[in-house]
Amino acid sequence: MSAKKNILLVEDDTTLVFTLSDRLISEGYGVEAVSDGEQGLKVALQGQFDGIVLDVMLPTMNGLDICRELRKNNVFTPILMLTARGQVTDKVIGLKLGADDYLTKPFDTIELLARIEALLRRSEQTSILPNTEQVKSSAVQEFYTFGDYTVDSRRMQLFHQGAVVEVPTREFQLLQYLIAHRGAIVSRNELLQAVWGYDALPAATRTVDTHIAWLRQRIEPNSKVPRYIQTVHGEGYKFIG
Repeated sequence: MSAKKNILLVEDDTTLVFTLSDRLISEGYGVEAVSDGEQGLKVALQGQFDGIVLDVMLPTMNGLDICRELRKNNVFTPILMLTARGQVTDKVIGLKLGADDYLTKPFDTIELLARIEALLRRSEQTSILPNTEQVKSSAVQEFYTFGDYTVDSRRMQLFHQGAVVEVPTREFQLLQYLIAHRGAIVSRNELLQAVWGYDALPAATRTVDTHIAWLRQRIEPNSKVPRYIQTVHGEGYKFIG
């Protein structure tokens, strides 16, 4: 890594905290560890972190509520949530609230490191909105309108007839990428790499399909008959707007 990255670890398992902190530090990260949910939220709101590793089950305030509050306060630091085995509902809720990824306990430390690296890579990428050939000026396109919706790229907000539409970070990034490549067929593997920062993994493209379905529920007049995000069977998706 070209510069030291700071990670906030919100976890109440002292053994796990010690193990992860030691490994992260050995890999060149700066680490601040908090074992209490309310304190974790306070530190996350006040500190400057490049990534947050957030357990779901915490004293005083759970990780899902922390994630919700961070996104409400426009803190878009990448969040990797840690969930216990079998907590499928927590995974789904966490992603909908704006978490960027999740990892199920128990896990290998090397996998956690790979997930963190992928999240940080993704957050460092420049805007994925259209280039100068696709917009009217040489500046980055700050606003894009389709139907009754307006995308504000710089503030990462979506508006419907002037009202703010709550969109989790990952879904917003997915929408940005589709808009940037509007009219073109974008494969699931391309979306997985560009938006999640992952290389193609077995069954991982289901993650793309799930987020597309959630995004359609937010922007399509009829999500079962999509107008904007169209499926190109056997190939991927295409944004028309």
